[in-house]
Amino acid sequence: MSRTLDTFPERTGWRGAVASLKIEDRHSRILSGSMVMLIGIAIVSAFNFGYNVAMARMLGPAEFGHASAAVTLLMLVSAITLAFQLVCAKFVARNESPGARASLVQSLLQRAWIVGLAMAALMALGSGGVSRYLRLPASSIVLVLCLGIAFYVPLGVKRGAMQGECAFPRLAGNFILEVVVKFGSALLLVGLGFGVMGAVAALTASVALAYFLPPSGHRFFGHREKCIPASFREGMQAMIFFIGQVIINNIDILLVKHFFAPEAAGMYAAVALVGRVLYFACWSVVSAMFPVSAGTRAEEHNASLLVVPLLLVVLLSVGFILLVTFVPGLIVHVVFGSGYHEAEPLLSLYAAATGLYSLSVVLMAYEMSRRIANTGWLQLFFSGAIVAGIELFHSTLRDVIVVQIVLMVVLLIAVSLPFFRYRTAPLTEAQ
Repeated sequence: MSRTLDTFPERTGWRGAVASLKIEDRHSRILSGSMVMLIGIAIVSAFNFGYNVAMARMLGPAEFGHASAAVTLLMLVSAITLAFQLVCAKFVARNESPGARASLVQSLLQRAWIVGLAMAALMALGSGGVSRYLRLPASSIVLVLCLGIAFYVPLGVKRGAMQGECAFPRLAGNFILEVVVKFGSALLLVGLGFGVMGAVAALTASVALAYFLPPSGHRFFGHREKCIPASFREGMQAMIFFIGQVIINNIDILLVKHFFAPEAAGMYAAVALVGRVLYFACWSVVSAMFPVSAGTRAEEHNASLLVVPLLLVVLLSVGFILLVTFVPGLIVHVVFGSGYHEAEPLLSLYAAATGLYSLSVVLMAYEMSRRIANTGWLQLFFSGAIVAGIELFHSTLRDVIVVQIVLMVVLLIAVSLPFFRYRTAPLTEAQ
């Protein structure tokens, strides 16, 4: 009997019972991992809110827009960071011995440092042009960010190693450490009068410290053994996937910063900040699902490994959209103050766009955990379509969000099609 996405080979007797227990254990690992990451992301989101709210109140809409643009630049670089994290997590999960895992992590870490330093150098060389395009007050803002970029790429390998081992408490703790340092440093530096530069310096310091803590010790730097290496094809798959993901999640902020006045750009940054809370909550579910699915053998796999995280993301999205629909004024007033009231009618629209995209991410990440997938290229196409759409339709901030909603509906339909095809064709793992 061929194995499809929604069928599972029949087993009888004690072997069937053991196999069923293994599957249930994997379900519990997804659920428990999701809960740990959800709690971690909730803490991270709270501190991120604290950071952004403090910066919005202390800097005002115009300067807050500058700070948000700097954060978004770092988020664009996170495409490379997340690619290293995904590949590292996938192959740490597939290598069972500590020595093999050590070999894999050390190899990826060397490549990540080369890439991180190269990207930081390129950003430094182009700092003048970047600052002019984004209407930043000084190119030194970009230069300070470059140091954070150098650390940010290898940080992805460290986080991927923790994710691949399903060490979700350590992984969540690393994210929390980063955001706590960012929040505290920003309050101190901006309070001392350093303005936008202080906010960006705090961002850079938090990334650098997160790379060193918690220390890995001999965990991945001990005896090395022959390992299942990270393949070039899967590395490229992850790179394409995260380039598209990061563009979709962040390019709208940079385009709004370019097309609109600083005050309007700051208003949109506040709306995007609220929407990102939903996305990061959904991503925590994907983070828990990915290593479990990647490490599950073909004969032990069944559709519930996709259905469970998909349902969790649906529940999170619907709940969040209802919240920002019924009490937008309360959220904006409490979080940002009276100066951001124009953001209220945009919250539910942005949340809808985020929820639609989060569902697509679950499907794409699941497929990537099992095989070499082509959906990353499809997502990259849609990221370009968002840029083109906003370039054409940006009369108002509402137009910018509507463009994203329309394209995210089409993307969700497109990435769903392979799963209908799998109902009649065997699902194969990546070789």
